[in-house]
Amino acid sequence: MKIGIPASRGYAIGHAFIKKHEELVITDEKPEDLAVEKDRLKKASEKSKVQLEKIKKKALDSMGEEKAMVFDAHLMFFDDPEFMGAIEADIENEGKNALKAASDVTSNYVAIFESMEDEYMRERAADIKDVAKRLLNNLAGIDDSFDIEENNTIVIADDLTPSDTAQLDREKVIAFLTNVGGRTSHSAIMARTLEIPAVVGLKDITEVVKNGDLLIVDGIEGTVIIDPDHATIEKYVALQEAHNKEKEELKKLIDVKTVTKSGKRIEVAGNIGKPEDVHKVLENGADGIGLFRTEFLYMDRNEMPTEEEQYESYKYVLERMEGKPVVIRTLDIGGDKQLPYLAMPNEMNPFLGYRAIRLCLDRTDIFKVQLRALLRASVYGNLKVMFPMVSSLSEFQKSKELAMVCKEELQKEGKAVSEAIEWGIMVEIPSAAVMADELAKHVDFFSIGTNDLIQYTLAADRMSEKVSYLYDPMHPAVLRLIKMTIDGAHSQGKWCGMCGEMAGDETAIPTLVAYGLDEFSMSASSILRAKQMILEEE
Repeated sequence: MKIGIPASRGYAIGHAFIKKHEELVITDEKPEDLAVEKDRLKKASEKSKVQLEKIKKKALDSMGEEKAMVFDAHLMFFDDPEFMGAIEADIENEGKNALKAASDVTSNYVAIFESMEDEYMRERAADIKDVAKRLLNNLAGIDDSFDIEENNTIVIADDLTPSDTAQLDREKVIAFLTNVGGRTSHSAIMARTLEIPAVVGLKDITEVVKNGDLLIVDGIEGTVIIDPDHATIEKYVALQEAHNKEKEELKKLIDVKTVTKSGKRIEVAGNIGKPEDVHKVLENGADGIGLFRTEFLYMDRNEMPTEEEQYESYKYVLERMEGKPVVIRTLDIGGDKQLPYLAMPNEMNPFLGYRAIRLCLDRTDIFKVQLRALLRASVYGNLKVMFPMVSSLSEFQKSKELAMVCKEELQKEGKAVSEAIEWGIMVEIPSAAVMADELAKHVDFFSIGTNDLIQYTLAADRMSEKVSYLYDPMHPAVLRLIKMTIDGAHSQGKWCGMCGEMAGDETAIPTLVAYGLDEFSMSASSILRAKQMILEEE
């Protein structure tokens, strides 16, 4: 048995298909003719675009518009003069061959994303890796496509890119397994979209399994059984039937309001990173958006998004939610989450440094653009603005004061602004939790960001394998801070939500309900299961 990270719930019994990648050989060999190398780059780029257009069409047919849009972002790289220009410059100025230049430039882009603290952001490096792999393969003349011929196939790979998963035949592929990845990697996200089980982070699954091996995939426990006996197969067939029945039952909760047995109404909302993510949240019966991570509007580009671009994004989400609450977090970037076009200081400890609200209050030129866009969009729905990484009352007050300056400017320009906006903070620093009763006198709501709150409280970097055993959401100190935050909000008649990963953790939900948490916000795929659990609580 192999144990990995459960990435997509469900069970599968089928035969292994191992997707192996032909190794690229990249050398420092200097080309004789730089013009020829630039022409090779151009042709490889054009071929990549043709391939991506085909994959996008297939993804549109099999997974819908939302998931196909990722390939628009991939196509943009090949039309981006800065990205392609950097490769050309390496050929022209450094005398590199096209393959070496493309490899070096794309590696730099990947390194920027992989150095980010936020897991979701770090996993977006997969997009750039996918683009890079396609371009490099085309430069090297490698055909990396794959065709599945047998039904009940379990695809096994070191990793699966968005392009790989878009090419999967849903009629034949019933699960997949990867050596690397986490719950927010593209392979995991695509598995949940396709609604097939997946286990990732298996480390060496491509080495221990052979083509054609019979496998059982348990996407709930995160296990893989190789060459199971008859009794084990029968056991998992029964589990599979029960799971499918449960999924159908959960769909009955889509339009059900979540009320505990004692009569407390609790909202179950969804987290989104991009405007188009709103559709999946609605499909799963969410009561609202509990976290819109606006930093994604700033990524995958070469300059700051304009006020108009941000306004259109916020307006889109607010309109689609049709009056349901939408909590939009202001820019949470800096230090450990860098933008390629924003110069940032080098810091010994970026986790505790110049980032989030600290950066925004220092760079009011950036902050005001976002605040103006939010205020303009507010008339299209039920907007709640949340400031991240607040450690003191003064940070909240300065942020809101700046928002009021923007509001006055907009009104003088004849632009409407809603009078019903709520202003809150993300509680992710212990000082904010300890002072929750005082902060609650000034804010309209709290949303607990457990991902950072846990690591700050326990002094355990959640990205470090060596201290991962210390990162415990159910640690008494963490639970005490959560309870203090909820009680502090309620003492002033304010509501308290949670938008960290803990909100969708089935082991934590009963405790959080007992503590009086008013709103749980999580990934779309977790919403119905959370609803079911909350309905069963007192």
